[in-house]
Formats: sequence, C-alpha cells, structure tokens
Amino acid sequence: MRNLPYQSALINGNLAMALAPALTPKGIVEKPLFFKGTAAYPQILSRGFVVLSEITATRYFKQVPTTMRDPILSSQGDILRAEVFSACNSVYARLDLLQNGFDGEIGFGTTNVDIGPKLRAALTNVKKDDNMKLEIGGDGLNVQTVKQTEGNIKDFGTTIIERPVTMPDRWIRALGNANQINKTFVPIFEISGIQATTFIAQLPAPTAKSTIGFLVQTPLGIKYSKSSEKGALPVSGIHRLSALKRIFTNITKIKFFAPADAVLQKEPTSFMVQVEFSGGRISLGLTAEAAHGFSGEGALLSALATADVVEDAYDISNILTFNSKVNINDIRKKHNIEQKRAEEAMVYLAVEGKLGWDLDSGAYFHRELPDDPNRVLKDNPRLVAAKKLIEDKNNIRKDGENTYIVHSKDTKYVVDYKGNADSKCTCRWYFDHKNGRGPCKHILAVSLIK
Repeated sequence: MRNLPYQSALINGNLAMALAPALTPKGIVEKPLFFKGTAAYPQILSRGFVVLSEITATRYFKQVPTTMRDPILSSQGDILRAEVFSACNSVYARLDLLQNGFDGEIGFGTTNVDIGPKLRAALTNVKKDDNMKLEIGGDGLNVQTVKQTEGNIKDFGTTIIERPVTMPDRWIRALGNANQINKTFVPIFEISGIQATTFIAQLPAPTAKSTIGFLVQTPLGIKYSKSSEKGALPVSGIHRLSALKRIFTNITKIKFFAPADAVLQKEPTSFMVQVEFSGGRISLGLTAEAAHGFSGEGALLSALATADVVEDAYDISNILTFNSKVNINDIRKKHNIEQKRAEEAMVYLAVEGKLGWDLDSGAYFHRELPDDPNRVLKDNPRLVAAKKLIEDKNNIRKDGENTYIVHSKDTKYVVDYKGNADSKCTCRWYFDHKNGRGPCKHILAVSLIK
C-alpha cells in the first residue's frame, strides 16, 4: 500500500484511523467507504482491535520494542476482516466482524489501517454501555462513542498522530504460508463458557519464556501439562496467546485446530485457536516454535513448482470479486481445469496475498493486494535455486524407480522422490528440517522435471 497524506487522530471523541487507498471491485478508490452504521457490541469491537494491535507490536522471541500496528482490512459484503502478524512473524491473527455485529451495510475492498498508541488507549477505554457509531472510509475509521449514563459525547482529548500506513513485504509471504499451513488443520478441542474464560485467564504473560508442553482436554476444561498424555496436543510458546486476555470476559467459545496427526506426535506442532464472541471471532495461528516465523515456513513451494500455475492463477484472479467464500468447484467449471491445477493456482494466488483461508467456512476468501510479478521467485529462493539446477540437464540423473542423483556445486545428492511431501534427500537442509519447512532445492528440482 502507498504512503498517505491522511493522518490518524483523536479529536473530541472521534477516533480516526488513517486508511490507504482501497483496492475494490471497481479498481483503486482513493476514498473508499467500507461501512457506515452502528456497532451492536462496541466494547467487543474495540477490544478486538486492541488484541490485534498488541499482537502486531509484540516480538515473542527475543523481545524488543516495536511500533508496528497496521492491520490489513478486507471488506467482503458480509464480513469485515482485519489481519496482522506479530513482530516476530510467529503469530497470525485475524479479527472477523460479522454482519450481526453491525447495524449497517458492509462494502467491498482491501486496505490497511493505522492503530497508534493514543488510538489504542482510546479503544481500550470504550465501555460496555457506550453507543458507537462508526464509518470506515477513505478518511479513516471514524468512531464516535456516546456515554449512556451522561448523555454526551465522551471526550478522549485532542491528539494528532502522524504516521504513514505501510505494509511489511514479508507479511505477504507470511500470508501465503499461513494459509497453506492452516488448510491442513482439523478440529482438535472445543470448550465454552467458564472453561473458555478460565483457559485464557491462566495464560502466561507475553514476556514469558517459550516452553514446550501439551494441551490436554479434561472434564474441567483445557489444561497445560509438561508431560504427554493420551490425546494431548504438543505445543510450544503458548504465551503467544496472551493478547486474548484483552477480550477474555467476552469469549463464549474456543476451538483448537491442528494437523490431524498432531495428537499422536511428541514434537511441538503449529496450531490455531479460534475464540468466538458476540458479533465476531478472533483466530490466532501459531507456528510450531516462536523462533520460526510464517514468512520462513516454505509451505507453498511444492504447489509453486509447476509450469501452468501462473497462467491458471492469472485467469482465476480475474473473476474474484472480494468473495467471503471462494468456491473452487465453481472456478474449476468456469475455467474447465482439473482439481489439482485449480488448487495449485489458488495456492499461487495465496502467495501473492490475494487469498486467505477461513477454517470456520473451510474455504478461501478474497483480499486484493498490489501485484508484484517477481514476488513469488523473490520470496522463495529455494524455488529459484531449483530452477537453476534444471537449466543443465546433466545436473539430474535418474538412478532407479524413484531415485535421482542431483549434482549441485560439485556435490552429489541422492533424492528418493515420492512426491514433495514424502520425498527424502541426503542434503543438509533435509537432515535439519525434513519437509517440515518445505522441500529442499534438490527435491524441488526433481519435481520440476517429472
């Protein structure tokens, strides 16, 4: 997103968060209007934005101060979504505000907003009985609160915050990796009521040390254990969920998602926690370890290593209209392509930041970010290295039904190819990471010639 002349401000009870020009179904709109109406649950809405601002300003691994607080805002007709990553990129957070949380109409488009420290403090002070009228448009997110008890506009003071709205380039890479990882998740646990609020209240502080443990469901709720038990979910760094304390009294239900085989493993896994409340939900996706960010997971490399994916992705992107639920079967029929090609094209669009994944609906949703033709290669150096290897046909030689000899920098590597997810290699990358952070360049090179 471009830098703006707009500025965030607190002016006599009006909270104004600067927005970038929005990409909408009608193209770039300098002053878009996403929403105008009344919030049904003003305190919950305010607390939701505070949760995001805390996460995106926190580095959960080797803590250092940061001032990043710029959610990506997507408006999709029936849902307003705000997305951020933590400063260390190990936490993906999304606030979904549903239609029943507003008395008004939600528009279409994608932009990002600025939540500075003063605005964050003002949002924190919104009370349960306040009325809140808001307009989300090109001049910002203008929020007016009215105290029921006093009958007048609450004065937050007059403070101007000047800070341009920008988006970290690594966020786009991280969005694609987070989507691909989250797609593999299935429901693991679910708790509600007092069990849900108790779990959040007992979470360690964001400054706590990252430890390895297990989440176990009991008749009394979810407990965190240092030792493994049957059906336990191995996790690391649950202090990364601590921002949810900002909204824990409003939470009605918590759902835990993880890979289907996660409860059979001993090593920490990536997982997602989705909390529900009146008018919306917040989803927090965590990498397996706080030291690993989504921007470095490499989960998308396998799907990118095909020849037709770019052309298919381009065709599909032309029919996306800020849908809150993208139906892949409709896309397949419209373009007359097979399931695998359609899925790979969708992954490519996710790499470009154009698609997100919603576990609640089990479908992609459309967000539109600026195009960068070189982004896929720039963000995936292993894919670049694999393409370079296959430029010389002598670099790869078949040596059995599934075995290949790959020559790279005067070193010979043996690849046992069984599809990118199950293949093996004798290189150092595979020894260190297996395929947990995407295949090595040698496996990718073999996949490109098959």
